[in-house]
Amino acid sequence: MPKWDADQYLRFGEERTQPARDLVGRIEVAHPRRIIDLGCGPGNSTAVLRRRWPEAEIIGVDSSREMIEAATDAHPEGTWVWADAGAWSANDPFDIVASNAALHWVPDHAGLFPHLLAQVAPGGVLAVQMPAHHRFQLHHLIREVADDPQWRDLLQGARNAMTRETPTFYFDLLEPLTSRLSIWETDYYQVLESPRAMVEWFKSTGLRPYLEALEDDPQRLRFEERLAEAFARSVPPRQDGRVLFAFPRLFILATPHASSGRPKP
Repeated sequence: MPKWDADQYLRFGEERTQPARDLVGRIEVAHPRRIIDLGCGPGNSTAVLRRRWPEAEIIGVDSSREMIEAATDAHPEGTWVWADAGAWSANDPFDIVASNAALHWVPDHAGLFPHLLAQVAPGGVLAVQMPAHHRFQLHHLIREVADDPQWRDLLQGARNAMTRETPTFYFDLLEPLTSRLSIWETDYYQVLESPRAMVEWFKSTGLRPYLEALEDDPQRLRFEERLAEAFARSVPPRQDGRVLFAFPRLFILATPHASSGRPKP
């Protein structure tokens, strides 16, 4: 897993939090008692959950110590746990198992999603939002730049750091296990000051494994410059120099069958 910079992430905090608001707004669980936020980051998505259900017990989990420290500093009243969301299991089921922009960093979704669904209490919901990388043009551009021979070998692992499944994959996987399943995608149009600002946007998330795999700062700078050039060709600046690009995101709400649940010990 890449290291995370909470300050860099929150440079675009409002834009990164809006999908969490949209996900939480679609959850139809009236009075959840226990909620967990997997991949809580600096706590912005957990705060959305807390505003919706202030009486619930809400726990934020993240595999990054830097993010957990930032969440603790920003929200000292919260409960924060340093743990790997991909290996997490609940001692007791949660009414809402939520994850905003995190699970694409975890491999083997064929095993992960049924496991997470099994941690949901009867009548509860698994609520997930992830970048829709399977159709995200700029993500494909990043992979193309990373395939340049000057750093191809260094970036082999980074190119495969994120999981990129389609909506039909999740439907086929989850539909037999659920009494209710909603899957949708939304394009969020982001306005940034320049193609170079687009690189700054991705530096806090999708570019982290690439930048950490490169050998030194000059090489990282060349990689960033190549990306800015590729972004400018793909998303030409508007008359005022700013850029407008669509960031597609995938949403999943899954309610397990009443008869399903975690295996008895």
